[in-house]
Amino acid sequence: MIKAKRDEILGPLSAVSGIIERRHTLPILSNVLIDATADAVSFLATDIEIQIQAKSPLARSGEGRALTVGARKLLDILRALPEGAEVQLQPQDKRLLVKAGKSRFTLQTLPAEDFPRLARPAGDAAKFALSQKALRRLIGLVQYAMAQQDIRYYLNGLLMVAEGGQLKVVATDGHRLAYASLEIGGKLARQEVIVPRKTVLELAKLLADSDDEVKIELAPTQASFSFGAIELVSKLIDGKFPDYTRVIPTGHKNKLTLPREPLRQALQRAAILSNEKFRGVRWVLADGSLKIVSSNAEQEEAHEEVEVKYAGDALDIGFNVNYLLDVLNNVAGAEIECAFGDSSSSALISYGSEKDFKYVVMPMRI
Repeated sequence: MIKAKRDEILGPLSAVSGIIERRHTLPILSNVLIDATADAVSFLATDIEIQIQAKSPLARSGEGRALTVGARKLLDILRALPEGAEVQLQPQDKRLLVKAGKSRFTLQTLPAEDFPRLARPAGDAAKFALSQKALRRLIGLVQYAMAQQDIRYYLNGLLMVAEGGQLKVVATDGHRLAYASLEIGGKLARQEVIVPRKTVLELAKLLADSDDEVKIELAPTQASFSFGAIELVSKLIDGKFPDYTRVIPTGHKNKLTLPREPLRQALQRAAILSNEKFRGVRWVLADGSLKIVSSNAEQEEAHEEVEVKYAGDALDIGFNVNYLLDVLNNVAGAEIECAFGDSSSSALISYGSEKDFKYVVMPMRI
């Protein structure tokens, strides 16, 4: 029997339940595995591709017994109980009795031995550590550029490259690409992996904005992230990621620097009257000015003008406004730097405050 305050069970259960699908072909995958040992209680969830385990030093009495129970139902019950309530989890034959005050809930269980677990990978792993805050920030710089359900399955994730004393992360959906890197020290042999989109989003949710350490292992077929009482293990996407070094332009001569927030607000306003399907906006560059123009099928138009320091070629170039807003909303900084070739070349966006960040966006015809 486990006896604890509501939040002591709710915390670790919430941490693992995010990956559980509401409807599953295998009923046991809707369950969480609860395993009580002498010094801790572990909660483990999996969807076959990702596995998350959270441990909690909860009080236990009687014989330790592992069982699996419906994660969402138990989560909903705990959330509905009063804060600070004393909760008991008591196994009974093929049921779990949940008691709190005068409330009683009986939940069906499934055998713990039937619960699938991810096997540990073979092969050498790149092992290193950094702060949760640093990894969370690094993921936040690029994760919005990952593809969603693309037929090119290797784009539906985040490329992680550990080499020497550096960790690089890259995301692209074929229309734009975000790159960021971080010095992590050490002398690592090159390890290149593609972490699935679902894993990346779950990891970003679980990481705290703290200096506490996260231990990372990147093996050829699996990645694991251990921090606090949580361990997240994920299978990897097997595929060849595009060569990002060839995508990032280096010779663009038309450059301008402008404040991020006025540009972001101007783009938000222009987006209101952009074509709902194509979401296109034109950037018209001339000496000292940037005009942003959008229009839609109803012949409605928006015109915005931003004063900029620009003395390059006159340019009229189109972009998907969502791709521009994504980088401006997700990457903070007072000023951005844009580099252009011509109206058919990709644009490079960088930040003076983020030396190891680059964002490439392809132009579109409008």
